Amino acid sequence: MPPEFTRAEFAARIDHTVLGPETTPADIERVVDEAAEYGTNACIPPCYVSAAAERAPDVTLATVVGFPHGQHATDTKRDEAERAWRDGADELDAVINVGRLKAGDDDAVESEIAEIVAAVPLPVKVILETALLTDDEKRRACAAARDADAAFVKTSTGFSDGGATVADVELMSEYLPVKASGGVGSYEEALAMFDAGAERVGASSGVDIVRGHPDV
Repeated sequence: MPPEFTRAEFAARIDHTVLGPETTPADIERVVDEAAEYGTNACIPPCYVSAAAERAPDVTLATVVGFPHGQHATDTKRDEAERAWRDGADELDAVINVGRLKAGDDDAVESEIAEIVAAVPLPVKVILETALLTDDEKRRACAAARDADAAFVKTSTGFSDGGATVADVELMSEYLPVKASGGVGSYEEALAMFDAGAERVGASSGVDIVRGHPDV
């Protein structure tokens, strides 16, 4: 079957990612250079955003807020978001406070997301960490993100057990556009996420994913 997207359209839906604790400046240079070459976006740690924006001004740069556990104070998350915007980030991926969600404090979860969204003129993707949630909790988290005017919901940080699944993407896409992240390592796996309703895929193997596209 012909591909659903052209290679360029497909690449523009991939967030080529490096977020590990050992990420070096050289890793950032490699990832943003590859993003520029292959037409993907890049998702990088906040401390490197300024240098990456200067090195690759045409690459859409995402960075993370409250990463990876989401347990920062709300003021800290808001300050992180504002700093990332000033440094040149184009998008933010913010982790919810999973503990507050599990405790049933949905209002606090929504309020925190809303503060981040209101602080910056950037799309905010809300990371749910779906492997830690029941389906009911996923729905409540998605509703909180939607009601707080977030732009996306995102499955995972990649730093917990499990990652993106087709079932989770289908559920989440009922609420907002979805970024599928965690465990997606090939063109076929990415395409399955898009077929399930994802609008974006985040992966450390972004280049390999794009190289798998039939249009070469």
